[in-house]
Amino acid sequence: MNRQQTIESATSDQLKSDDQFPAFSVGDTLDVHVRIIEGEKERIQVYQGVLIGQKGRGVNRTITVRRIVANEGVERIFPLHSPRIAKIDVVRRGDARRAKLYYLRERVGKSRRLRDQRRGLKHVN
Repeated sequence: MNRQQTIESATSDQLKSDDQFPAFSVGDTLDVHVRIIEGEKERIQVYQGVLIGQKGRGVNRTITVRRIVANEGVERIFPLHSPRIAKIDVVRRGDARRAKLYYLRERVGKSRRLRDQRRGLKHVN
């Protein structure tokens, strides 16, 4: 057994199953429910934004979600298999032709919006 297989077998019990996340892809608007711990209390905060990139595989898989707060762009990187992620909901499907939507960082106003996925277009995740 090589090094990569050893690492994957050791971290396989930490992975969340595929049925815990809906099928989402780059360009979709997501609600990421994040567990916030403040002292003794725990609450869930919803972070809504556009998925602009995915990277990694296995336990190292991360997503980058971008939102606009007070006319300022805020990006947050979430490790998908973290226990801090309570759940992910897809709010709206966006039609993107690229794997990374970093060009949205320079856009302002209506040009920042992505069009909805067209009816009948099958999206492969």
